[in-house]
Amino acid sequence: MRSFHHHLGRAEAVIAGSFLVLMVVLIFAGGVGRLMGYPLNWSGDIATALFAWACFLSADIAWRHNALMSVDLLVDRLAPSARHLLGIAKHLIVLAFLGFIVVAGLWLAWISRNRTFQGLPNVSYSIVTLSLPIGCALMFLTSVFKLVDHVKAGPQPAAVEP
Repeated sequence: MRSFHHHLGRAEAVIAGSFLVLMVVLIFAGGVGRLMGYPLNWSGDIATALFAWACFLSADIAWRHNALMSVDLLVDRLAPSARHLLGIAKHLIVLAFLGFIVVAGLWLAWISRNRTFQGLPNVSYSIVTLSLPIGCALMFLTSVFKLVDHVKAGPQPAAVEP
């Protein structure tokens, strides 16, 4: 399962990066087209969808690499056992929140299935809203691995920075 999770993370990085590049190209092409008198009204809609997907995939990538903002000023002053229990509690709260968001996001995608893009009348807006529950489901999976690793590691002394 860890191997699958690792390969999934690599695929997420490639997809998110590709979406960001494609988004920039579409925005640029839309601007150039408008300047030349041939506006690409659909380019903004597709760029919006790509941006949403890139954001949620990138959030999981950041979560995997512990690159999200955190404030450890008080936590680092706790005893190792208290810090360990607080870490478990943190992961459980994150799992509960992400689980809720997955369910709420699926509901949002369902109720927005009849909404369409302004420039793409036959394309459902659910393409954008599905980025929320799928991105959070990926972060949920990452959080499960983080919780298991945290429990296995046990209490650790605080890291001393030079």
